Amino acid sequence: MKYRLIATTAAAALLASVAMAQDKSVTIASWGGSYQAAQSDALFKPASAATGVTVKEETYGGMSDVRLQVQTGAVTLDIVASGSGSAARAAEEGLLEKLDYTVIDVSTFYPQLYTDYCVGGDVFSTVYAWNTATYGDAGPQSWADFWDVEKFPGKRAYRGKVAGALEPALMADGVAPEDVYKVLDSEEGIMRAIDKIRQLKPHIDVFWSSGAQHAQLMKDGEVDMTTGWNGRFDVAAKDGAKVAYSFNQALLDYDCFAIPKGAPNKDTAMAFLAEISKPEYQANLPLYITYGPTNKAAYALATVGEDVLKALPSHPDNAALQLPVSLEWYAKWETKAAELYDAMLTE
Repeated sequence: MKYRLIATTAAAALLASVAMAQDKSVTIASWGGSYQAAQSDALFKPASAATGVTVKEETYGGMSDVRLQVQTGAVTLDIVASGSGSAARAAEEGLLEKLDYTVIDVSTFYPQLYTDYCVGGDVFSTVYAWNTATYGDAGPQSWADFWDVEKFPGKRAYRGKVAGALEPALMADGVAPEDVYKVLDSEEGIMRAIDKIRQLKPHIDVFWSSGAQHAQLMKDGEVDMTTGWNGRFDVAAKDGAKVAYSFNQALLDYDCFAIPKGAPNKDTAMAFLAEISKPEYQANLPLYITYGPTNKAAYALATVGEDVLKALPSHPDNAALQLPVSLEWYAKWETKAAELYDAMLTE
């Protein structure tokens, strides 16, 4: 009986080992375009080579896709890239696994750039950008300018989701940056922001749904100004787009990586997040797109020039001009704000 028990235990251990070897793969979903290409080159590919974990990349539509998978019990994604606010809301809904920070080392992270459910991958900014063929260097320098269709006539594009959409509207309406989230902390304040966007709506030709789309709009010259993410515009400019932007009154935010609740390869995903959170990987990101590392140790390893470092959203000179995004507001209000915003879009 003892021999049979030992044999059975050994067989079980062997099967578990084989299963783990077969399980060394993760499916990662991100936003596509130049952003995901940068993540792939700086993070996913080198980490895969170092760990032996096979990475399958997909693009997705955000936490709404995660919600559907979790609710239907058909989770196929192991890691997702997300905006910090959307991740905060998803965590409140119970859609994400709690991260194990005994596995993922965040000892050299900036403290505000990770949460129990999402670990920061990069720092970025939501900015207003303009077509330099239309305005030259004399483009808008505030959200009030973005709304000023007499001083800056032309076609606009704006985000088709609520994340990063309401704060600019309130600043355009005269609310000081430090008071934006105080005003938004009520349904009346949310409606004030939406009403301001409604005023601009006749001049908005496109409500964009992805970073690749808003970058392409500027590359093709389809609009004269748009909101969007700074790194996408820098890549577009390198590709010949006539585009410039300002950090003044921009939204300072970060993207993070999360594990959907019930991820099929949760343990491997946790270990892979630990790998790509190391400074030697994050230091590579600015080589491909102008987003800053969330691991402050990466700055000492960065091989990019001083001009690139000064162009990062997280550079002190740029960060000082911006409004940091409030995760607390998104966790509390994004669901309701999204309903109201979507209703305005379909009017």
